[in-house]
Amino acid sequence: MAKNWTPSSWRDLPIQQVPDYPDADALATTEARLKKFPPLVFAGEARRLTTALGRVADGQGFLLQGGDCAESFAEHEADNIRDFFRVFLQMAVVLTYGAQQPVVKVGRIAGQFAKPRSSNIEKQGDVELPSYRGDIINGIDFDEKSRIPDPERQIMAYRQSAATLNLLRAFAQGGYANLDNVHRWMLGFVKDSPQAERYQMLADRISETMDFMKAIGITPEANPSLRETDFFTSHEALLLGYEEALTRTDSTTGEYYATSGHMIWIGDRTRQADHAHVEYCRGIKNPIGLKCGPSLEPDDLLNLIDILNPANESGRLTLIARFGHEKVGDHLPKLIRAVEREGKKVVWSCDPMHGNTISLNGYKTRPFERVLSEVENFFHIHRAEGTHPGGIHVEMTGKDVTECTGGARAVSAENLSDRYHTHCDPRLNATQAVELAFLVAELLKGGRVNENKVAVNA
Repeated sequence: MAKNWTPSSWRDLPIQQVPDYPDADALATTEARLKKFPPLVFAGEARRLTTALGRVADGQGFLLQGGDCAESFAEHEADNIRDFFRVFLQMAVVLTYGAQQPVVKVGRIAGQFAKPRSSNIEKQGDVELPSYRGDIINGIDFDEKSRIPDPERQIMAYRQSAATLNLLRAFAQGGYANLDNVHRWMLGFVKDSPQAERYQMLADRISETMDFMKAIGITPEANPSLRETDFFTSHEALLLGYEEALTRTDSTTGEYYATSGHMIWIGDRTRQADHAHVEYCRGIKNPIGLKCGPSLEPDDLLNLIDILNPANESGRLTLIARFGHEKVGDHLPKLIRAVEREGKKVVWSCDPMHGNTISLNGYKTRPFERVLSEVENFFHIHRAEGTHPGGIHVEMTGKDVTECTGGARAVSAENLSDRYHTHCDPRLNATQAVELAFLVAELLKGGRVNENKVAVNA
């Protein structure tokens, strides 16, 4: 157990990105109610994720983390969850083949409701109102009543998370994740893609592998692992009162776990070593993510690693690099070298979304070519440093939205207004997400080929 830590010790420290609730008594009442609610996830599940991430940290797996920038109450529909899960599984099977290693599947879902903002105030014309901070805090409508932080929204977020988790568990364990289904969906994507010729070879190789497996009796009917999958949830631990209320003591170990999600992360705006968010996260036993942006210096990163993972446990800490395609080469190598020099065990993951946001025609967007460029640079840097590019972290949806430009079915600046539905940041649509998986698979496969050449030459 972390020294001098309690689930509420963060309250004694400075805090960033905190909403200003006008009714403190109502907030306290809501948090007291949440403390009595059942956990959303269980300690044993979080430990299983830590073990899986430990293999990634050791170079024996790959992390796929993705989902909504911010979940909304209005779009909580079974079809939306199903479509997201379907695309996520397609990405995972392509990446599994490319890596020839297990893919750890972690969604930004069932808890990703709070968002940090660059300004506390949003201005439209002459009207200024508090910024929208996610449905768990206030409403997106630009009116005074909607923008007042409302504690009751935390109850709604909990209930939506519980319902989402229930459906995801059914999908993951009830046959929907059958490898035959996922392969069929993936082949449909390849057939319909303008880049079909590029992807066909990899798709054919996956088909040949599956045909061979069936020929020797390895089928979903005979092997539960082919019709079921492990799927974990994650979100940014931004609203600490909510996180504290859902912190529980594990009856088998006596250790504290955040039961709001299997994995939580600290954002680039709230990673101050002596502030509240780092304090809260250092005391829970869940796997933790840490966003690493351009302002993070090597010594500061090492200090954060020592605070968050003092035992240097493999799988405990995932470093999520989010620099932008033009800056990753200036910042990532020095962080990798510092971590390697000190022998720190971490998962390195690439967030190619947050550093590549631009404005076009009045819309925030992310050009697909910039997203891909940052991923490619991330892989090339790790290969040059002799370290493992352990994962990707993307904002995506299973719907055919028009929020990020580019891709094989090119979304243009003029198309952005067609189906721009995000509550906050632009997401890859279903086609762009699977396309990215194919391109990352090529990078993974290329890395394996190079490693084999080195081994032969040695």
